[in-house]
Formats: sequence, C-alpha cells, structure tokens
Amino acid sequence: MAQDPVQLKYAGEITPETAKSHLSILASAAFEGRGTGEPGGEKAAAYIAEEFEKLGLIGPVNGSHFQPVKLTRTLFDVRDFTIDGKSFANGKDFYFVGSGPETAINANEIVFIGYGISDDKYDDLAGINIEGKVVLVFSEGEPKDAQGNSLITGTDTPSEWVTSRTKRLQNITAKNPKLIIAVSNNIQESLERFGNRLTQPRIALEESGTNPAAATTGTPVANISPEMADLLLARAKTSVAKLTGKIGDTHKPQSKTYKTRLKTIFGAVTEPFTSDNVLGYLEGSDLKDELLVITAHHDHEGNQNGIIFFGADDNGSGTTGVLEIARAFAKAKADGHGPRRSILFMTVTAEEKGLLGSNYYSRHPIFPLENTVVNLNTDMIGRIDDKHLRGNHNYVHTIGSDKLSSELKVINENANATYTHMELDYMYDDPKDPMRIYYRSDQYNFAKHGIPVIFYFSGLHPDYHTPADTVDKINFEMLAKRARLVFHTAWEIANRDKRLVVDSNKE
Repeated sequence: MAQDPVQLKYAGEITPETAKSHLSILASAAFEGRGTGEPGGEKAAAYIAEEFEKLGLIGPVNGSHFQPVKLTRTLFDVRDFTIDGKSFANGKDFYFVGSGPETAINANEIVFIGYGISDDKYDDLAGINIEGKVVLVFSEGEPKDAQGNSLITGTDTPSEWVTSRTKRLQNITAKNPKLIIAVSNNIQESLERFGNRLTQPRIALEESGTNPAAATTGTPVANISPEMADLLLARAKTSVAKLTGKIGDTHKPQSKTYKTRLKTIFGAVTEPFTSDNVLGYLEGSDLKDELLVITAHHDHEGNQNGIIFFGADDNGSGTTGVLEIARAFAKAKADGHGPRRSILFMTVTAEEKGLLGSNYYSRHPIFPLENTVVNLNTDMIGRIDDKHLRGNHNYVHTIGSDKLSSELKVINENANATYTHMELDYMYDDPKDPMRIYYRSDQYNFAKHGIPVIFYFSGLHPDYHTPADTVDKINFEMLAKRARLVFHTAWEIANRDKRLVVDSNKE
C-alpha cells in the first residue's frame, strides 16, 4: 500500500521531543505520582484539559472537558490492636484485610486451628465450633511426615491447601469466626515490599443505596508474625514452634482453645469523592455521528508515605501518546484535513483501582456506545520489556485487535507495514495468557459492550509499579513510533467509507 503524503505529514507532528516535553511534566515530582483523588491526580487532569483546550478540542460534558466519576474511598481503620498490654500498628507490625462496620473485640481466649485444613486424611476443624470466635491459624504450609511428605498427598508434592491462594481461608470463613489471626513468616517482607499498599484505602465506584462500610464481604483477617503469635500464646505457655512440632510429631491436629489477652477495634470508614475523566472532542464531517475513542489512563499509585511512584511508563507514556495523537488530528483539521468520523480523546482516572474511570464512562457514556466504532487504548508504550531487552527493540504488543472485528487487525497491520515498520507482537492474545493482560486495561470496558478494541502496550519491566518508573528510563523514539501507529490506524478507521465491522467473538 502506498503512503498517503497527507497522513504522513500529520503523523510527523508526533515526535520524541514533544513527547518528552509532556511526559517530563506528567511524571515529575510536582505531580506526586498522580494518585486517584489526590492533589497530583487532580493536577494531571487539569494539565490534560488545558492541553485539549489549546488544541481547540471541544469540552463535550456540558461544555466541560471533565467527566466527574463518582467514587468511594473506604479505609479499613484499626484503632487498637493490643496483645497482653502491648500495642501493635497496622501496616507497620502486621496488616489487616477486612470490611464491615466497626467491631470491638476483648478476647480472653483464642482457638488454635493449626493449618485450617479440612480433609479426609487430616482435619484441623473436626469437632470444633469456631463460630463467633477468634481463631489462630498457620497461613502457610501443611503437616508433613518424617520424610517431608505431605500428609494429604502422601508425596513431596504439596496439596491444594498449599497451592491454592484461597482454599484455606474459604474453609475457615465458611464456619463464621469473628476474627482470623493468620501467622506467616513473610509478614515483614510483605510490609517492606508493598508498604502502605497493604493498608491503603479501597476505592470503588459509588453504588447508590449501598454503604460499603457496612457491607461485610467476609471474616476480617489480621496477618501477624510468629513473634506476635507467640505473645498471644504466652499465657498458655506454648508457642508457634511447639505447636508445629507437636503436629509434625503426632501427625494429628492439635486444635485447642487457649487463654490469651487480645483487645482490638477495627472497621471500615467510607467517604464519597469524585475524580475526573478528561475528554476532548474533535467533530468529524459527513460521518460525524460515528465515533472513535482514543484512551489512556492518567492515574498512577501516587505518593505513599513520602515515596513518589512517578508512573512515567505506567501510564504517563500512554497519556502522552493520547496528547500527541490529539495534536496531530487537531492540526490536520485546522489545515482542512479533518476526519470524517468524530474522535473522542479521553484520559481516564482510577485505572489502577480496577479500571473504574473507563467503567464509569461505559455506564454513563457522553456519546452513545452504539455509535462508537472502535477504542484504541495506549497503556505503557514507553519502555522495552524483558522479552525484547536483548533482541529487537522496534516492536509493540497489539492486544485484542481481532477479538471482535476481522477488519481491525488487518487495518492495524497495513498501517504498520506502510508507515511504522515495527514487529507486532501478539503473545498476549493467547487465550491461555496466564496474566490475562487483555482484561487488565481500559479497552476491556469497551470490548465488553461489543466495541472493537486494540490495546497498545510495550510490556512489563522490573520498574513496573515501583518508584523507579521514571522519565529517564523512557525510550522516546519508540514511544513516538508506537503513538504514530495508533494515529495511522485511527486515520484509516476515521476516514474509510464503511464502518468497521463487528463480526467475530474470540473472547
């Protein structure tokens, strides 16, 4: 296919230099990691709206570029956790996972339930009523014989009680204890590695008529160290080591009620707030009622205990891509080469909290979803991933392009063959992809409504979701090239005679 000189001219608006200019601002310390509902996130939204305004894009939300997304912030607050008179801090010494209203516990006894296993060959919960009780459980491992074989499998292969992330906990919660205290050797490592992510507020879409603080989703779990567990067991003159030793020696459960002293007050506190999607609308000509949506999420992990998660690649790079593509199309229209179909450029909030901003838009679309012909989504397009680090850097992962439309993948491939000449990597299109990447970014909230999508992605790297995801690591040549591919694909879809077909379902 021959290159179109007009298309080529406006693709040239997308450059490494202009991309670096945007990203150096969005991923700067001043934007504090662009946390949802935090000052840095609001600052990012304001910056993007100002850029859309400069480009002459229309604010389609009653004249505004902002679509307020109604969210709730639920903090699981632990006001007290005291063992035998010694106080411990949630997020520093241990961490809680829970929901539901404020609860106070003043316990003089605790039920030890071993590994929390209920199996034909070994049952920690046989004959024990734990309803409404505080229980102590080993959250790792399982009983073994002298040869190191599992008592459940009879071999050195671990049972499902070890390999499943949920089986043990589901077994215990089904019996309705008041509080589960789970002992792990890895508590301090988890606290050091994940910081306040373990205790940060849970953000969700506001659901009218419900109170997330009052909604109980399961028994609260306090994850503690063996040292804290030993303090709980001190009055009974036993310890974690003694109890595991007894189970190992006898090959039998040692479940029993022990005297202790535990005081704790915990519960969920919920407040409503809003955070904005940012929209810039470029009206088309003869096919203006049909719409392309080009997206990226502008939020990241914010400022955690004074440590900024800059989010240069995730997803300052994709946000920069949208700004660059928007400028190219706006310039084309100003010069008399506007698109036939309309284009909505949108950066969404709260992707990191569960694709919430795009979910909200799909529930409250500014333009009818039935008129939306495609969503092209850029999420992390600025780095070289582990797979390509020692090989070809001239690539992009294009995900989902043939799941709903047989034409979309062909259009994208032709645009690449004609203009950008990259390796198109389809590894994440494999239905058996264990990471399920296709479902983990904002395009999925369009795809689930039957709208064809492509997710452009440069892949995972060691700085993903760490404070080290900084501007100096970005490959701006590749960021610009990947954004140009999105531009060329969008140009073709916006200007072709026929609307993109929806003729397949490879979900």
